[in-house]
Amino acid sequence: MTAARSRRIRRWRMARNGFFLVLSVMAAGLGLLSLTLILYSLFYHGLHGLSSKVFTEMTPPPGMDGGLANAIFGSFAMSAVAVAAGTPIGLLAGTYLAEYGRYSRFSFLVRFVNDILLSAPSIIVGLFIYEVMVARMGHFSGWAGAAALTVIVIPVVVRTTENMLLLVPNGLREAAAALGAPRVAVIKVVTWRAARAGIVTGVLLAIARISGETAPLLFTALNNQFWSTDMNQPLANLPYVIYQFAMSPYDDWHRLAWEGALLITVAVLALSIIARILEGKRS
Repeated sequence: MTAARSRRIRRWRMARNGFFLVLSVMAAGLGLLSLTLILYSLFYHGLHGLSSKVFTEMTPPPGMDGGLANAIFGSFAMSAVAVAAGTPIGLLAGTYLAEYGRYSRFSFLVRFVNDILLSAPSIIVGLFIYEVMVARMGHFSGWAGAAALTVIVIPVVVRTTENMLLLVPNGLREAAAALGAPRVAVIKVVTWRAARAGIVTGVLLAIARISGETAPLLFTALNNQFWSTDMNQPLANLPYVIYQFAMSPYDDWHRLAWEGALLITVAVLALSIIARILEGKRS
C-alpha cells in the first residue's frame, strides 16, 4: 500500500469519525434540550400554585380549592405493598438464576419469561389483573392496583439481582466454601452483601418505574375522590388523578394536574439520583 493511499484512507476514516461524532453530539444535545424543556414546564406550572393544601386536602370538585392528599396516600400505599411483595420474589428468583440454576433449561425459561415481562406494555398487566382479581371480586380495589404494580416490580428486581450477583467474583464464594460455609450461608453472608448496593439500586429503579404507571391502575384501583385507607375499595392515585384532571376543561383541575406531575417527577428524579450514587459506590 502506497503512502498516498494510506493517507487517503486515514482522511476518510477521520471524516467518517467526525461525521458520526457530530451526529452523536447533536442527538445528545436534542435529548438534553427536550429534558430541559419538560422540566422547565413542570416546575413553571407545578410550582406556580404549590402549597400545603396539596398535601392536606382531598381532590376537589370543579370550581373549588383542594389538594391531592388522598391520591398521594393511595399511590404511596399501593407502591409500598407492591415493593414489599415484589422485592422478596425478585430477589429469590434472581438469586436462583445466578447461584443455583445458571445454566439449566428451567433458568433459560425463567429468563425468557422475565424478559417478556420487562418489555410487555403495562396496560397488558392491568388487563390481566382485571381478569384475575377485579372481575372475580366484582369491584375495583387498592389490592388489585398493588398486584398490578407487583407484576411490574418483579422482573426489574429479578434482572438487577441476577446481574449484580454475576458480577461478584467467584473467588469470594470459593474462599467462603473453603472455610466450610454451606451454600446458603455463602449466598447470605458473602454474595448478597457484596451485591447489596446493586440490589438496592434495582429496587429503587423498580419504585421509579411504577411511580408513574397509569394504565394498570385504570383497570384495577380506578379512583376515589374521598379519603380512604381501605385497600379493598377503589383507591385514589396520582397517575389516574393527573390523567383525569389534565383531560378536564377546568383550570383549577389543570393546576392540580401540573402539581401532581411535578411531585411524581421529583420523586422519580430523586430515586434515580440515589440509584446512581449507590451504583457509583458499588463500582
